[in-house]
Amino acid sequence: MRYADGPTAHEEVHIQAAPPEVWKMVTDIELPARFSPELRRAEWLDGATEAVLGAAFAGHNHNPVLGDWRTVSHVVALEPERAFGWAVTDPDGIYGGGPADPAHPMATWTFTLEPASEGTLLRLSVRLGPARSGVSLATDRMPDKEEAIIEHRLGDLRAGMRTTLQGIKDLAEGRA
Repeated sequence: MRYADGPTAHEEVHIQAAPPEVWKMVTDIELPARFSPELRRAEWLDGATEAVLGAAFAGHNHNPVLGDWRTVSHVVALEPERAFGWAVTDPDGIYGGGPADPAHPMATWTFTLEPASEGTLLRLSVRLGPARSGVSLATDRMPDKEEAIIEHRLGDLRAGMRTTLQGIKDLAEGRA
């Protein structure tokens, strides 16, 4: 697997809550920071206060290997109670990918919701690239280990997705 191929990962969970309840949670951009091992906080930008197509929000992240960094994400998918997606850009140019462009993101994340028996099937997915990211910096230094680097990063992202989804499930089911 190569970065240029747009590697992906996803996780899903069944939640015993109706899609409208789950939708409110997944479109609250501040909520994942309560659970995510990397996202520390998020806030809407440019006067936005809710998820609408084209709205932007900043994410403030931390990783023990990568340190701290800021992203700007743009809402690129919004189908009420079905899909919420955002394209992540590098507004500070720390990865050398050129101007921040949501049409050419570092990653694209999507929550999808499906009505399911007694609740909602919630999936969180990510597609890396095509713009440069922290993975690019690592593969620049060790091009012969590109596949291992990508697999490791996808493993970290899957673990974070599981934690985030479980947190949303616990909140929606009244256990948090």
